[in-house]
Amino acid sequence: MKIKLPVLPFPQDSLVPYISENTIQFHYGKHHNAYVENTIKLISGTDLENKTVEEIIMASHNKEDMVSVFNNAAQVWNHSFYWNCIKPDGGGNPHGSIEEKIDDSFGSFENFISQFKSTAMSQFGSGWTWLVLKDDNILDIIKTSNAGTPLTSDVKPLFTIDVWEHAYYLDYQNRRADYLHVFLEHLINWEFINSQI
Repeated sequence: MKIKLPVLPFPQDSLVPYISENTIQFHYGKHHNAYVENTIKLISGTDLENKTVEEIIMASHNKEDMVSVFNNAAQVWNHSFYWNCIKPDGGGNPHGSIEEKIDDSFGSFENFISQFKSTAMSQFGSGWTWLVLKDDNILDIIKTSNAGTPLTSDVKPLFTIDVWEHAYYLDYQNRRADYLHVFLEHLINWEFINSQI
């Protein structure tokens, strides 16, 4: 079985005061873990049983009889990716390759932040906001609903923010804008983003 809950890349209490240990315990220990367990149950005894999560996502995408498989597997991948996009003492200005790409694609870091926040705020209901690299080597900001993932499109995800309420409600209630602010100011992992380019 290739599907498993990954080890968090940071201690559960290390994002305080921006994200509480309580939120991480629920988000990672309950929600993410449930997607893992559901995926394992759904693929047990099928030809997907020994596939990678990426292979399961692609095999179940847009298949009416595999909606639950896709939703759970995609959420496994999205969350695993998300945890790598944040770190203690993160945030600040970009550096390395991503700094140049942000300037080339958005004109300035300030423009990028403004567009990213606007896109994330405009996601109605649950979903994700992504920084992606297009085939023409230009960055773009996209959003996906529910379990949607860029893996099923022709762009490469560089980082994401989870805008499902379970990602922030215990700490910020309905104040998604505050959650976005601390994510970008204090948590974003530029080193991981550079490693994805």
